[in-house]
This record gives sequence, C-alpha cells and structure tokens, in this order.
Amino acid sequence: MDVYHIWCNLKPGVRDTEFVEALRVYLDHLRRDGRLVDYRITRAKLGFKPPQLREFHITLDFHDLTQMQSAFDHVSARADPVETLHHAVNSKVQDVYFALYRDFPDETRVRGQEKF
Repeated sequence: MDVYHIWCNLKPGVRDTEFVEALRVYLDHLRRDGRLVDYRITRAKLGFKPPQLREFHITLDFHDLTQMQSAFDHVSARADPVETLHHAVNSKVQDVYFALYRDFPDETRVRGQEKF
C-alpha cells in the first residue's frame, strides 16, 4: 500500500466542518471511481503536535503507484466534476505539505535475505 500524506491548515474564516464536508465529497468521488482505496482525515487534538506539522492530516491509501498516478491524472485534467470538487477543497487550505510513504516491508521486497 502506498500512503500519500497531506498536512494543512485552514485559511482564515474557513469553518472546519465546511472543509471536512468538501474533502469527503471529493475523496469519496475518487474512491467510487476506483482511483483511491481509502482515506482518513485527522486533526491535531488540543493543538498537540510538533510546531512544523499542520492542524489537519489527511492520508490517502493507494494499492500502488499506478493507481495513484491514475488519480493524479484524473484530477490534473481539470475537467468537471472533479475540478469543482478539488477546488472546493484546495481553496480552503494553506501551509500544505505532502509526503509519500509505503507499507514496509512491502510485497515487492525480496525476503529471506535480511532480518526483520
């Protein structure tokens, strides 16, 4: 599983529930189309986080990089309905950071030659 991480803050004046609802609509669209396995939306509790991280943390689960690329190609085409859904989320956030992680060891790792 490849896990795409997103950390962000909300722009001033954006309601947290408004952001989360727009994000769910957008990500549910990608999931229904088979471009995303699952997602998770989390928020720092009581502001308890390192200062370099953001208030919201979203993870997107993809089977592999092929599925992830399909999602990115779909969104980057900027065609509706996904363009409107993406804009409804993107317009509400600032201070965004991204990272890509994978399950480890993953299925492609040669086993039996190292100790876990």
